[in-house]
Amino acid sequence: MTIYSSLAASVAGLNANAQRLAGISDNIANSSTFGYKRMHTDFHSMVVNGGGLARGSYTAGGVTTTTSRLISERGQVVGTSNPMDITIAGRGMLPVTDIAALNVGGALPLSLMTTGSFRPDSNGILTNSSGQVLMGWALNADGSLPNITRDTSASLVPINITHNQFVPNPTTAINMGVNLPSFDTLAGAAGNPLSLAVEYFGNLGQAEAMTVTFTPDVPVTGSSNSWTMVITDSASDGAVVGEYQLAFNNTATGGGTLASVTDVSGGAYDPLTGAMVVTVAGGDIDFSIGQIGRLDGMTQLASSFAPTTLSKNGSPVGNLIGVEIDPQGMVNAVYDTGFSRPIYQVPLVDVPNPDGLISMNNQTYKLSMESGPMFLWDAGDGPTGETRGYSLEASTTDVAVELTNLIQTQRAYSSNAKVIQTVDEMLQETTNIKR
Repeated sequence: MTIYSSLAASVAGLNANAQRLAGISDNIANSSTFGYKRMHTDFHSMVVNGGGLARGSYTAGGVTTTTSRLISERGQVVGTSNPMDITIAGRGMLPVTDIAALNVGGALPLSLMTTGSFRPDSNGILTNSSGQVLMGWALNADGSLPNITRDTSASLVPINITHNQFVPNPTTAINMGVNLPSFDTLAGAAGNPLSLAVEYFGNLGQAEAMTVTFTPDVPVTGSSNSWTMVITDSASDGAVVGEYQLAFNNTATGGGTLASVTDVSGGAYDPLTGAMVVTVAGGDIDFSIGQIGRLDGMTQLASSFAPTTLSKNGSPVGNLIGVEIDPQGMVNAVYDTGFSRPIYQVPLVDVPNPDGLISMNNQTYKLSMESGPMFLWDAGDGPTGETRGYSLEASTTDVAVELTNLIQTQRAYSSNAKVIQTVDEMLQETTNIKR
């Protein structure tokens, strides 16, 4: 009978609204859960006999539901004080694995997260409070990326900062500008050498020094405007590592600037960069004295002997004080000497259909047939967004919307229950006909 189809349709309505209520309750319960993606319930009508209207009768089919988690939605960004609280400004997900899998051996299972708060555990592994370990590619000592595969997670390893506690930061470049007094190259000058010690840091982080000595060429008459520059290295027992003849302009245009640099020994002077390569005990250092005709390096003016520019890279051995992530996903180790260097790169995982991922505990997701295959992108490259530290992604739950949906669901549930009550009364009337 058609009346029985009404009963079945209302029971289906009760089940459908109960499903929606379950999703609403989950959303409200996780309104303060960072990285939570809200559940959405869709209703679909069921038609039992589409041609029934032509015969003057209709059978109720009821309703069915499908639930989905809207993983592609992004929540509000909340600022924090932890540098390894990570969000993504756009598309992409962070690769993580469960910390329990590290003790099993073999390939590490891959999970995905849209945000996470990571801190080093007792072993120096970056882990969040639910036991998810951040993974990335280990970089070479010079900060370059080794040969990796981007369509599989086989090259990803847990990020461990323990072996980066102490590192040297050797000096590889020095930029020096000195003013040499022009009156020292006049005829009759004393011709005393002028020296300047430049500290640098060796391959083991030890402090060394290069001594740069300038000796004026004193002519019999007039002015020579030339000097001999000799560089010695303390790490090489004071050996000479470079000798150069410097000539300066005394013309109206460009007076006091370098006119030429003649190599006597050591690395050749490059006029395009204004530098030469000086080989000390620990290796090569780019030693810049400025370009020809420029005032930003060596000068010879009627003033005192004094350095005008002196800068270099490198630092003593530093103690690790923390790690930070930059917009390109580079995890940088920060040391108390002010030095930082990249040690890992965190790629962003992208799939064609993020909403097709399988939802797991602790705001993690797994690949599925519906999500499609993954690819590992550099953060900010391709379709993916940049990584941001000091921030977390809030839940996508809007409590006001969920409460409104809750009222609608309650009313719909009550209405379906009322239909069942009405059908029961009608069936009772049918039963009373026999009396």
